[in-house]
Amino acid sequence: MSPLDISLADLIARLDEDLPGAGELARVTEARLRAQTLSDLGDQLIDHYVSQAKRSGASWTEIGDAIGVSKQAAQQRHAPGPFERYTQRNRHSIVLAQEAARTHKHDSIGTEHLLLGLLGEPRGVAYGVLAKTASERRIRDAIEEALPPAGEKALRGHIAFRPESKEAIEQARRASADLGHDWVGTEHTLLGLLRTEESPAARILRDLGFTPDELRETIRAEIAERAAAGDER
Repeated sequence: MSPLDISLADLIARLDEDLPGAGELARVTEARLRAQTLSDLGDQLIDHYVSQAKRSGASWTEIGDAIGVSKQAAQQRHAPGPFERYTQRNRHSIVLAQEAARTHKHDSIGTEHLLLGLLGEPRGVAYGVLAKTASERRIRDAIEEALPPAGEKALRGHIAFRPESKEAIEQARRASADLGHDWVGTEHTLLGLLRTEESPAARILRDLGFTPDELRETIRAEIAERAAAGDER
């Protein structure tokens, strides 16, 4: 049995479908970007189950054996990080933010990329809140205007966060704590972006009419609505 219900043929067919008129070199570039996304998601998949194993009492030696690396390597790679309590949807939004930076050939991840990542996760609470205020097209247009000029070539591998993005990520964790939540969801990232007052994303959100207090209450209502409907965050 295949470990994943996906094949190389599926990936090729999807890329060809998405880029019907592109040349071969453009397809190579796109294939590289998609491969990086798959790699990032794979790392997050392992992190998720490492976290579960740690909570169940597994030692780093046991986890290293399960991964096939030393205790020290497992601990260095999978020790709790800034995204430890992030929901899967919020983790996905971070991956999408990185790919947005890569697609635009930027050398760092800004708050505008983080906002694009939230728009790319339509199941998230943040998307639901944003969609009740403005159309996705309007928000994307505002983000496009705020983005810096494209670079000359897309970066490979890890793309660093800008200082204001690190601040927004920290503010997201604080927003979660302020609301008494034990998770960090897309809604908290949205609050974190607005709290990072001098960032491009905060300016976009203010232009859309959001204020910290009103956004917090809107998020409370959205979470309650989803809980009543039995929807996940």
